[in-house]
Amino acid sequence: MEFLTVLLEAAAAAGFAGIGAGLAAIGAGIGVGLIGGHAMDAMARQPESAGDLRANMIVAAALVEGVALFAVIVCLLVVL
Repeated sequence: MEFLTVLLEAAAAAGFAGIGAGLAAIGAGIGVGLIGGHAMDAMARQPESAGDLRANMIVAAALVEGVALFAVIVCLLVVL
């Protein structure tokens, strides 16, 4: 546990927390974009399954956004 504390303090001192928060946000944007794009492609191929695809897309996008939110919060906690 002490090793993790030392690593977090070193990262905060070097300013890596802001970079980590930015990368988390960019990664989430790319991930949600890919989810939406592939879901639209699948809906175009099989319009009758659009409802199921839409529900699965929303769940997947929510999971990606949740992970990104946790990453940003951890990065902000490192700074504080």
